[in-house]
Amino acid sequence: MGWELSICGLLGYLLGSVNFAVIIARQHDVDILKAGSGNPGATNVKRVLGKGPGTLVFALDVMKGIWGTILPLFIINWVGHGGLGASLQSYCSGEHSTVLQILKDGTKPEDFYLLMASFVGTLLGHCFSIFLKFRGGKGVASTIGGLLVLLPSPIAIGAVLWAIVFFLTRYVSLASLALGFSLPVSCWLLKLPQPKFVLAAALAAFNLWTHRSNLQRLLRGEENRFSKK
Repeated sequence: MGWELSICGLLGYLLGSVNFAVIIARQHDVDILKAGSGNPGATNVKRVLGKGPGTLVFALDVMKGIWGTILPLFIINWVGHGGLGASLQSYCSGEHSTVLQILKDGTKPEDFYLLMASFVGTLLGHCFSIFLKFRGGKGVASTIGGLLVLLPSPIAIGAVLWAIVFFLTRYVSLASLALGFSLPVSCWLLKLPQPKFVLAAALAAFNLWTHRSNLQRLLRGEENRFSKK
């Protein structure tokens, strides 16, 4: 399984490195790396270009998280089973999770670690894109997308908490930090398997690290907040 984990991680990284904030901003003749906070993510796009482009980037990043997590698994199964026909036969026989099975029933145990490798690769690609000289966004939207596959119940709880914190404070960063910290707590309360708890705890720590500058500004009272309109 070692080579499969490596391939999933690499494919996920390449998919994650595609930055939709940069692409959408360029359609508006804006270099998002030099505008606003300079962060190539949905929040900065929304701040610079408005609600429409920002929401579009967020939705695309969520989809990137979903497909960056799922697609590498199907690619290596396609190659490993001798082509599309044999791969489809293995799915029909129930040997591997199909896209619909994953979204409806969750992952099979033997596929979880491969999907996790793809997800981690996608998240790292988003945050440290090879196409942007290893710059990138905070990874919140891509995390949401990937966890809809891997940890659907904890991310659903986290999304509700994100909305509550944001509408009470108008701080995207504070809401994102709350979402991150809620993941391992939800896994523990829901008594999910240990690998899922470890993944959630690692994501909470990574989320804190990527938001370290936001946290410092929050503590100094200098963090940007969205005003109510």
